[in-house]
Amino acid sequence: MLTQAQESLIAATAPVVAEHLDAITQRFYPLMFDRYPEVKPLFNQAHQADGGQPRVLAAAVLAYVQLRQDPERVRETLATVVSKHVSLNIQPDQYPIVGECLMAAIGEVLGDAVTPEIADAWGALYGELAGLLIELEAQRYRTFEHQPGGWRGPREFRIADIRQESAVIRSFVLEPTDGGPVADHAPGQYIGVRLLIDGAPVHRHYSLSAMPNGRSYRISVKREADGTASRHLHDAMAVGDTLALLPPAGELTLVEGDEPLLLASGGVGQTPMLPIARQALAQGRKVVYLHAALDAEHHAFADELETLAAEHPERLTSVAIHERGNAAEHTGRVDRDLLARYLPEGARCYFVGPQGFMTAVDRALSMLGVPDERRHYEHFGPARPLDAA
Repeated sequence: MLTQAQESLIAATAPVVAEHLDAITQRFYPLMFDRYPEVKPLFNQAHQADGGQPRVLAAAVLAYVQLRQDPERVRETLATVVSKHVSLNIQPDQYPIVGECLMAAIGEVLGDAVTPEIADAWGALYGELAGLLIELEAQRYRTFEHQPGGWRGPREFRIADIRQESAVIRSFVLEPTDGGPVADHAPGQYIGVRLLIDGAPVHRHYSLSAMPNGRSYRISVKREADGTASRHLHDAMAVGDTLALLPPAGELTLVEGDEPLLLASGGVGQTPMLPIARQALAQGRKVVYLHAALDAEHHAFADELETLAAEHPERLTSVAIHERGNAAEHTGRVDRDLLARYLPEGARCYFVGPQGFMTAVDRALSMLGVPDERRHYEHFGPARPLDAA
């Protein structure tokens, strides 16, 4: 617990730290990777290059400073961080590394303004935040380990099947090499994947694109031209090859109720939407499923959606939007007019896709009167405000 003097120092210096937080986090990561290169594989370097990861760290630190007196809101705010950490198997002994390098970065950026007393106060604040994250992550690890088919740490899986879903998206069905059952996940969640590429570990998160079945998981991966992990999965891995999985995680899950759903996705963003749609339809809810793709060649899971619509003709409305060509109901992009045409009254809305797509959908839904609490989305990568596109 921070002393009263430390609390006063945090309050007095928080505006200065906030003003320089972008510079601090930009310095923090290179410093940490230089001192502790063993942690570098835990981070997607593309998100380092575009500044996404440093911005997320800055936002998390600021949020904690502002909300720490409200424990319930803090836990809600940190849920996304905890999910990412669990799917990376982050352990308590890694937190001192972050603390050391974060304080060093603060010292480098702010210089002599950081007195020993100020350094101690911010070090204590970080220790408080780290302790809370360790506690929340330990709860997640224990809960998952003790459920049927659960495990602790990395577990080896083999590729049991591969299916080309579109020109750039490929599905991989993964079964445990130990032959045991696999724990259920909540539709909409993702899973941590650990690959070995050129002898070095690489960690990524991929949405689970099928309903839980107790035997296997399915991930569906877009091949990115500059994607280290996605190119390896597409170009180098075949049926029978192995990789390691970590526990499923993620907060984009179906809110219980009977209201209709609008599910809107762009590109590979539909991977969490497929299981959410199946879960909602199984509960008897009506679903409007809007998917935007470049063209028919890039439209994944079209056959799967067609089958699902045939199974639920009264409750599923499936609509395709292509930027080019004439193979879809609509040509162009998802906009306010299109959403207004298909938005069910009182709907709960979920949307995932590129940043610009989510920004446009969020703004349109807001203008159409859908309140914040009925708009749900998730970033593929570091979370950031939707107006940051």
